[in-house]
Parts: sequence; structure tokens; C-alpha cells
Amino acid sequence: MQTVDSVIIIPTYNEKENISNIIHAIFDLPGAFDVLVIDDGSPDGTAQIVKDLMKEERFSGHVFIVERAGKQGLGTAYIAGFRWALERGYEYVFEMDADFSHDPLDVPRLYAACKDEGNDVAIGSRYISGVNVVNWPMSRVLMSYFASKYVRLVTGLPIHDTTAGFKCYRRRVLEAIDFDQIRFKGYAFQIEMKFTAYKLGFKIKEVPVIFVNRRLGTSKMSGGIFSEALWGVIRLRLDSLRGKFKKKA
Repeated sequence: MQTVDSVIIIPTYNEKENISNIIHAIFDLPGAFDVLVIDDGSPDGTAQIVKDLMKEERFSGHVFIVERAGKQGLGTAYIAGFRWALERGYEYVFEMDADFSHDPLDVPRLYAACKDEGNDVAIGSRYISGVNVVNWPMSRVLMSYFASKYVRLVTGLPIHDTTAGFKCYRRRVLEAIDFDQIRFKGYAFQIEMKFTAYKLGFKIKEVPVIFVNRRLGTSKMSGGIFSEALWGVIRLRLDSLRGKFKKKA
């Protein structure tokens, strides 16, 4: 069996239209990337599709699934995936959506930004070179763009796309973060992880990508997610002033 140093974590809830295609697309990439699906009890059969793929020779030993009972939040899904990846010795750990809003062809670019260029976190950024979003309603584009501006203003975080969910972490970043201290589950989780990595002194690079709104399935965004981010950013700033952010012992 080929030794693989990277795993792509994909949280799912009702992604039967996309999950097989995204896994195939990842395995068509140059280089080798394992895939871990964290499924929150999808009633549409997403988990079974993954388990069927795992039986195929091409994917056996390289596609994995963790099944959880019910929707428990994006942040807790990723943290479960981070713990799983660290236990198995992966050096590079990715966050990625199932719906092709994150282009699999950008995965090697994020990987290279960490492995070859020496960065600790690589972010697939929609806003580092303008506004690179396709097929989103203008209201949502503006909300996302100005949310990142708001985060930068309040926290001082020197990142243009603070809410991006397409990332590659070096192992040492995740080892340094105390996951028990990560409080947010939705939109604010992405901000909190970036802010924590920044405050711990890790080197972060934004890699320009084009974000394409999903064509299949249903978006999981909600007003509560944005509310959490709005108030969560203020809490992060206050925690920073109190000196909360320290590497895990």
C-alpha cells in the first residue's frame, strides 16, 4: 500500500449528488491524497455511497468514513477529523467541501504552499486577488466579502478571506491547538481556527482560488451561522487581549 502524507477531510450532510464525484476527482489528481468523510447521519444515503466506494480496489485503504449521529456542526466535524488525522500520522490535513465549490484542481496548489514553500497554513482565498466568486447572489457575495473586512477590522487578522473553508494545515499547527478551547461550530469556526493559528505564530499564506456555488444539493448556510460569526469575532478579540492564545502544552 502506498504511503500517503496528506488527508482531505470532507464533512457531509445529504451530499449523495456530490460525494462520489468529488472523491473520484481527488483521486484523479497528480500526487496522492487520502480522503476522510465525516458524515452527520445523512438520511439520503451519503454514508453508504462512501462505504461502497471503500470496497473498490482503487479506494481501499485510502478512503475512510466517520459516521456521527445527527447534525453536530461543521466545527465539531472538522475537529473529529483533525483528531483522527493526527492519530494516524498525516503531515498535511485539508478542509474541503463536498459540493465542488472548492475545485479539486486547487488541492495540489495548497499542498505545495505548505510542503514546498514552507508555510504552516495555506488558505484557498476568494478575496486575495479581487472577488473570485461565481454564481452566488450579489447579496451573499457582499455579505461574505464585508464579513471578512469586519473580521480584519476587529481582530487585526492579516487575512483577506477570513471565513474561507478550503485549507491545508501542517501537522504541527493542529498539534499546537487545544481543540477543547475551540468554541464555535459554524461560520465562526473557520475564523477562530485562522485567528488561533495566527496568534500562535504560524506562517499563513493565501492562495487565490475561484469559488463556484454548488450546482447540486442544498446549501447548509443559515442566519444563525452569521450571527455566531458576528458576535464570535468580538469574543476572539477580547480573548486575545486577555492573552488566551497559547500553544498546547
